[in-house]
Amino acid sequence: MAERGPDGRLRCGWAVHHAEDMEYHDSEWGRPVHDDNTWFEFITLEGAQAGLSWRTVLLKRENYRARFAGFDPAKVVQFSQSDIESCLSDAGLIRNRLKIESTVSNARAFLAVQEAFGSFDRYIWEFVGGEPVVNHPRSMSEVPASTQLSDRLSRDMKKRGFRFVGTTICYALMQATGLVDDHEVDCFCKGQS
Repeated sequence: MAERGPDGRLRCGWAVHHAEDMEYHDSEWGRPVHDDNTWFEFITLEGAQAGLSWRTVLLKRENYRARFAGFDPAKVVQFSQSDIESCLSDAGLIRNRLKIESTVSNARAFLAVQEAFGSFDRYIWEFVGGEPVVNHPRSMSEVPASTQLSDRLSRDMKKRGFRFVGTTICYALMQATGLVDDHEVDCFCKGQS
C-alpha cells in the first residue's frame, strides 16, 4: 500500500523514509527516458546495484557522474586500465572490479547499439512498442522481480555484449526509466509518465 510521506502525499512505500528516495521517486522513477546518456547512466547504476540496495547506489550517484565523464559512453569506452584502477580506489564508487570493468565494456556495446539503431533510445523502446507498460499494483509485494519482457531484454542485451544485465536488473532498469510504470495505484505519481 502507498504510504503517506512527511509532506502528506501518498507514495510507493519504498520511497517515504529518506529524502533522497522521495526526491528520486517523485522526479525520476517511472518517468520515460529518451536521452541516450541518461540510458547509459541507468544501465551503469542498475548494474552497480546488483546485490546491493538502490539507496546505496543513489547516494553514490554524483560520484559516478564525475568519475564516468557524465555517463558519456564515447568517453568511457576510452578508459585505460589505469582509469579503472583509479575508480577501484575511489570510496565514492562501489569498488567491485567486475562492475567497474563492465561499465567500460558496456560503453562499447552501447555505442554499437547506437550505430545499429540510430540511438539506444530507439532500440530499447521497441521492446514495449514505444509506449510504457502500465501495471496497477496495490503494493510493492505485487510487483515482480522480473517478467517475460525483462527476460527478452536481458537476452538481447547480453547477446549484444552488455554485462550485469540479468533479467532482474533489466526489470529494475525498465521501472526506473519508464518503460514500465509500477507506481502503486494510490501513489500520487501514478500515470504521470
